[in-house]
Amino acid sequence: MPAPLFTPTFDSLPVEIYQDNEDLGQAAAAQAAHLLRSFLKVEPVVNLIVATGNSQLTFYRNLVNLPGVDWGRVYIFHMDEYVGMRPDHPASFRRFLHEKLVDRVHPAAFFGVEGDAADPLAECTRYAGLLQQHPAHLVCLGIGENGHIAFNDPPYANFEDPAWVKIVQLDLRSRQQQVGEGHFASLDEVPTHAITLTIPALLSARTLLAIVPERRKSEAVQKALIGPLTPACPASILRTVSHARLYLDLESASLIF
Repeated sequence: MPAPLFTPTFDSLPVEIYQDNEDLGQAAAAQAAHLLRSFLKVEPVVNLIVATGNSQLTFYRNLVNLPGVDWGRVYIFHMDEYVGMRPDHPASFRRFLHEKLVDRVHPAAFFGVEGDAADPLAECTRYAGLLQQHPAHLVCLGIGENGHIAFNDPPYANFEDPAWVKIVQLDLRSRQQQVGEGHFASLDEVPTHAITLTIPALLSARTLLAIVPERRKSEAVQKALIGPLTPACPASILRTVSHARLYLDLESASLIF
């Protein structure tokens, strides 16, 4: 198993910095599998919330090949979906997770956010109820190029949001990221709104792993770790919790040295 090159701590947040994306993905997947196995020793069912996006691909590729996780006792949830998005659309987050994780490990259940629900507000209520019925043991999240976690974008993020799931307007940079990752051909194709878990919902999990490789994330990482604690960089909230761990590679960590 790759060893981290550096292990700094920023406020309450421990950070592990690896040589490259591959080493990071292996280490984060090993820790996620270890946590799932540990929870499964004492719980009949374990609830896992996961992220989407190209930065998570190495993590998923390693996670699905690790032995010893009884996926038949794991419920998988996710963080967000575009409003109006069909589950079979190439850019659907439900489709992404089926291809990269769900259809590979065959969990007990996958609860998808139905972005194409006829009543998006009712879908927020439905999904919040599921999350409260099945409290999360583990959240595996990323950080967006604008510092978002899930689709809690600046300037709309709320560290004390009373809701657990809500409809949000997407920041321009967040939408541009989706084009840059190849999920849409142009900005005009990217939806302007999404359903997202809020920051309190994400932080309610027993454990959080933040998996953030790639140089394009370096500015967001810098702001999250050494900038002010502010919704202008939603990921900065991770510094305030003791049950999170941040995984970086040398590229994503390049601006914090």
